[in-house]
Amino acid sequence: MRSSGVLMPISSLPSPYGIGTMGKSARKFVDFLKKGGQTYWQILPICPTSYGDSPYQSFSSFAGNPYFIDLEMLCKEKLITKKECESFPWGDNESYIDYGVMYESRYALLKKAYARFVKNIPQEFWDFCWVEGWWLEDYSLFMALKDANDGAAWTTWEDKYKYRHDDKMHLFKEEFKEGMQFYKMLQFFFFKQWRELKEYANKKGIQIIGDVPIYVALDSADVWANPGEFYLNEYREPIDVAGCPPDAFSADGQLWGNPLFRWDTMKNNGYDWWTKRISAMSKLYDIVRIDHFRGFDSYYAIPAKDKNAMNGEWRQGPGMDLFRVLEQKLGKLPIIVEDLGFLTPSVHQLLKDSGFPGMKVIQFAFDSREETNYLPHTYTQHCVVYTGTHDNDTCVGWLNTAPKKAIEYAKEYLQLSEEEGYNWGLMRAAWASVADMAIIPMMDLLELGTEARLNVPSTLGTNWKWRATEDQITKELAKKMHDYAKLYGRLNPIK
Repeated sequence: MRSSGVLMPISSLPSPYGIGTMGKSARKFVDFLKKGGQTYWQILPICPTSYGDSPYQSFSSFAGNPYFIDLEMLCKEKLITKKECESFPWGDNESYIDYGVMYESRYALLKKAYARFVKNIPQEFWDFCWVEGWWLEDYSLFMALKDANDGAAWTTWEDKYKYRHDDKMHLFKEEFKEGMQFYKMLQFFFFKQWRELKEYANKKGIQIIGDVPIYVALDSADVWANPGEFYLNEYREPIDVAGCPPDAFSADGQLWGNPLFRWDTMKNNGYDWWTKRISAMSKLYDIVRIDHFRGFDSYYAIPAKDKNAMNGEWRQGPGMDLFRVLEQKLGKLPIIVEDLGFLTPSVHQLLKDSGFPGMKVIQFAFDSREETNYLPHTYTQHCVVYTGTHDNDTCVGWLNTAPKKAIEYAKEYLQLSEEEGYNWGLMRAAWASVADMAIIPMMDLLELGTEARLNVPSTLGTNWKWRATEDQITKELAKKMHDYAKLYGRLNPIK
């Protein structure tokens, strides 16, 4: 079935308190998508962000980001007051997130909520802790220990904490009981609000596509609690780390720094960690998008001591073995895979064998540095087309900065016109293509330039900040989207 949707991070939703949340503005956005004839809302990872604020570097693969907890909902539960919310600074620009201010204000306010919460803890909380305990215990202890160590990475903690001495774990949990309970409360409210939002979206006929990064952060509960699953030495330091080799886009390559998986160990234990991860994500989302799919075929390993990605080497990944095991254990799941980047015949074969739809990116179609052919006339139906991803400039930004030859080629190929708007012509190409699913970033629909770009890979300090304002998400825009969806047979069939 032909369908379409919008890529919009929760963090980018309008809100009076510095960052988008799962409250009223999220429901308004669902209504906007419904009016626009859309079927999908694609979001970025919703896990707690660590240093650099990237949703792809998280303290846990299973936890939710406390920033997304809606404060107005906590006011309704009488855990905080509106006056208290308004007494904190939330940044001085409603179009951008100030993560420094967010960290200080949000946690101070959430601690006020906790002080009231513990006076009358509902049974629902204890039930949640019991059901989610398999990951929640490790995560909440990890975060409590982080607080006790002034936020330092776990690799620098005292040995008894760093190496998780089994005979002392019960003592640690007793010692840090209060801190653990605070983080459990945050997760309780996150997942309560998430379930309510997802239910609201699904009732409106909107499905949520969630993002699962292939790698996890070194400074995470995942690696601290499961060191044997990762390529670490006896001191729990990475031996080699993840990244991408040099190419036409980056002379030194990309050094991501994530620890690599011990795929041989994971195979021997039936890919237990991956099974838990994909199982949890498939309950959270209607469709799971797996980032950096080519890393399952072969992955780039860089010596951990290196300062760039030039001396890495390709190594064999688990291939179809992982996905066969996941299907045996979990059944056939709705999955989209990000198959961008340097693609070899074996990556193409893995995609074909998996049966998952891959991605096409309109911007890449006209870039002479791009090795893969992304021109719309080459697509098959079984794929998902985007104008750009969270790592791309916006369409307007791309049109202003791409090589002149690329723009001329796009104009000719797509018959772009000033009357329609060049960026709308790029979106039209996605909607008009044979791809079963078309996803457009919200920044493109709003006709915004580079100022709304979400991420410039391998840079720190300026990413993941853009937010929409309430006056930008209009009925007129919804109608325009609806008209295009109708024209190209992508209307959501649910009335």
